[in-house]
Amino acid sequence: MAIQLGMIGGGVMGEALLSRLVDRGVYAPQAVLVSEPQAERREFLAQTYGVQVTAENRAAAEADVLLLAIKPQILGVVTAALTGAFEARSTPLLVLSILAGTPLSKLEFAFPNQPVVRAMPNTPAIVGAGITAIAPGTHAQPQHLAQARQIFEAVGEVVEVPEALLDAVTGLSGSGPGYVALVVEALADGGVAAGLPRAIALKLALQTVKGTAQLLQESGQHPGALKDQVTSPGGTTIAGIATLERAGLRSALIEAVLAASGRSQALGR
Repeated sequence: MAIQLGMIGGGVMGEALLSRLVDRGVYAPQAVLVSEPQAERREFLAQTYGVQVTAENRAAAEADVLLLAIKPQILGVVTAALTGAFEARSTPLLVLSILAGTPLSKLEFAFPNQPVVRAMPNTPAIVGAGITAIAPGTHAQPQHLAQARQIFEAVGEVVEVPEALLDAVTGLSGSGPGYVALVVEALADGGVAAGLPRAIALKLALQTVKGTAQLLQESGQHPGALKDQVTSPGGTTIAGIATLERAGLRSALIEAVLAASGRSQALGR
């Protein structure tokens, strides 16, 4: 079977996409080729998902779609081995990049005249609950965007944004799971401080965050409206919220998004 999807990089996010794409039948395992430098990792991916594996990046670039799932710092080394690989192609190579902070201009220089779509998924993609923002390059046509959307919808929801907003996306949804994990941990610690056993406190914190997110999503309520709904005069919730406001939780989260966004911009320079 011809290789339809080539992947360069078989790390955590690459595997998350791979597992869901194969499980949902977007690609047959034998139609996927993963290029990965570590022999142990190649063997794991081949045995777990039934895909083809290689240590040669150039082989992965012979597919219909090439997914770049590598560290931004090694982009130059990886693409140097692909020089001239596209000239003899009868059809364009759709390049999908999930490299943080790497601009379309740099990607299009590395893949001349090929359609490129830059994407920013997040780690909940591992359980199919992620969200990915995509931005098309100069040569990307509507069919390429549709194909990119289909691929990233395998791991969650997809939104399309101008590339200028991808650093903001990185600061919010790309880095956001780290902020939420910190909040869950802090809530559990608060429960322990109030006398709850650790396991019960963590379970309560996790389900509270998960349930609140689901309620907001399904009801379409503004977060402020839900907050007002559960905040009765002189009650426990307003006492807690007043403490959070005094501690600057709201501004701290805003500053965290801005700081991560700025770091993403710096990585792209």
